[in-house]
Amino acid sequence: MKPFVVVTGAAGMIGSGVVRALNDCGVTDLLLVDDLKQGQKWKNLVGKQFSSLISKRSLLSFLQGKQDLVQAIIHLGACSSTIEIDADYLWENNTRYTISLAEWALTHGKRFVYASSAATYGDGSCGFDDNHDALSTLRPLNMYGYSKHAVDLWMKKENVLHLVCGLKYFNVFGPNEYHKGPMASMVMKMCHKAHTEGRIGLFRSNDPARFKDGDQVRDFIYIKDAASWTACLIDPKWRHVCGIYNIGSGQTTTWNRLALALFQALGRAPTIEYIPMPEALTNQYQNYTCASMEKLRKIFPDVRAMNVEHSIADYVTNYLLPQAYW
Repeated sequence: MKPFVVVTGAAGMIGSGVVRALNDCGVTDLLLVDDLKQGQKWKNLVGKQFSSLISKRSLLSFLQGKQDLVQAIIHLGACSSTIEIDADYLWENNTRYTISLAEWALTHGKRFVYASSAATYGDGSCGFDDNHDALSTLRPLNMYGYSKHAVDLWMKKENVLHLVCGLKYFNVFGPNEYHKGPMASMVMKMCHKAHTEGRIGLFRSNDPARFKDGDQVRDFIYIKDAASWTACLIDPKWRHVCGIYNIGSGQTTTWNRLALALFQALGRAPTIEYIPMPEALTNQYQNYTCASMEKLRKIFPDVRAMNVEHSIADYVTNYLLPQAYW
C-alpha cells in the first residue's frame, strides 16, 4: 500500500473540490472518507482519482497500525446543517469525531487540517477576526456553529493550535452542491428561481436603520478558490502554516448585487421581490459577514478570490445550466 492523504467528507461540495484541486496538483494517492448512502453525492467523485473510499465509521479503526503510510489528514466531514436541532448528534458527529481524529494525528505527528466555520462568529458583534485570543469571546447562534467552535476551543485549551490548521469557511458556493437540498447555497437556489420564474425573492431587512432591503451583506467565496487554498496546505513547503485561518474573499457582497450578477449570467432582465423574513430566522440572521483575511495574506501575499460576478458567471454557465460537475 502506498502512502496516502486522508480526505474526509470527500464527496461533499468542499471535499470533492479539494480532491479535484489535489488531483490537479498531481496528488492521487488519496483515501477518501464519506458515507454515500442513497443520495446523489457519489456523482461528485466521478472523474476523480483516488486509491480507496471508506465509511467514516471505519476510519479510526482502519488507521490503526498505518501511521507510517498517512501523509496528512484533511478533515472536512461534518453535518453542515445550520437548522439541525439534534444537539447530541452534532456534538458526536462534528465535535467528538473531529477531536478523536485530531488526537490520532497529533499522537503520530501527522499534518491535520480541519474545517471550522464562519458560523462560529455568531452575529458578528465580536468581529470576524481569526485571532486566537478572540476565540473565547465568540457566541455562535446555532448548534452547528457551536459544534465547530467547541473544536477550536479544545485545540486552544490543549495548546495544539501551533500543530494543526483550522479553516473558517465563509459562504462557499459553486459546483458539486446539487445533493445538498435545503442546505445548498442561496446562489444555487436563486439561480433556479431566476431561470424558471424570471424573478428572485430576497428577505426584507430586519434592521432597516442599518441595512436596506437586499443590502444585507455576506462574504461569498467560490469553491474553486476555497478548494485550492485548502489543498495547498498539505504541500510540504506550507506544512509549517498552523493555527486558525479565515477562508473567505475578504469582500462584502450585498444580496442585491448577487441577484443582479445571477440575472446577468442568465442573460435576463432583473426582477427582485422583497419578502418577509421568517420569524424563526429573525433572531439568528446574520446581516453582515466579512472575513478578515490579513492573517492568511501575510503567508500567501498573492491570495485573492475571484470576484462575485466572474465566479457566478462561471458557476451558472459551466455548471448549473448544463448540470455539470467539477
